[in-house]
Amino acid sequence: MASELATLCKELKLGDLEKLAAQVTFEDETQYLTDVLKLVAKRRDSQRVQRLLRQAKFPIIKTFDGYKFHPITWPNGFAKEQLMSLDFIENKQNVLCLGAVGTGKTYLATALGVKACSLGKKVRFYRGSDLCAELLEKHRSGNLTRTLKQLQKLDLLILDELGFIPFDKTSSQLLFNVISNSYEQQAVIITSNLQFGRWNEVFGDDRLTAALIDRLVHQAHILAFSGPSLRYEEAMLAKGGDQPDEE
Repeated sequence: MASELATLCKELKLGDLEKLAAQVTFEDETQYLTDVLKLVAKRRDSQRVQRLLRQAKFPIIKTFDGYKFHPITWPNGFAKEQLMSLDFIENKQNVLCLGAVGTGKTYLATALGVKACSLGKKVRFYRGSDLCAELLEKHRSGNLTRTLKQLQKLDLLILDELGFIPFDKTSSQLLFNVISNSYEQQAVIITSNLQFGRWNEVFGDDRLTAALIDRLVHQAHILAFSGPSLRYEEAMLAKGGDQPDEE
């Protein structure tokens, strides 16, 4: 009988239903079946979230537990509650995190991405230089179209540390294509320690830089990060030193 149950569960893709069923107390047929199926659905949701987290390729999983929002200056009409709701993903809007090093930009982008995965969204995290390197490799091997289509299927694309490494002309053009494809089609989060006036140092082409920024900032929420490095603050506290004043 157990073997038959295992076979049926495999055919119906219910997993190890026998173990789940053992966790439910029987009161009546309807209650019992309902509670068992709730466990099956809950496990499937958990497995899907774990799969989405793996596919997102976060360098480290971050949540909002303990996150410090004080370095952020919020734009008019947009506040913490709206950001945390993730409505910007549904509305296919961008979030641009610009400002000082160590003030929580990558942490925020990652935590938003992790939360999006928990809600069933398809997310991909890249460091800006890593995405450009991948695009360049795919371009040279003739597989660029497939990669671009995969990126277009995302609900949220995260580009971290844009501006740390200048790009060559081809890489800049390839990244521009990704941004152009995402325009009003999917949400993008970008973190950078460079203000827009210096982005031409990264892309090396004034016209391309202007066109790229124009697409990114349209219907975007721009968060300005300032103040001392939070990593420095934590290091000082760990050593028993004085914590710098918050700005």
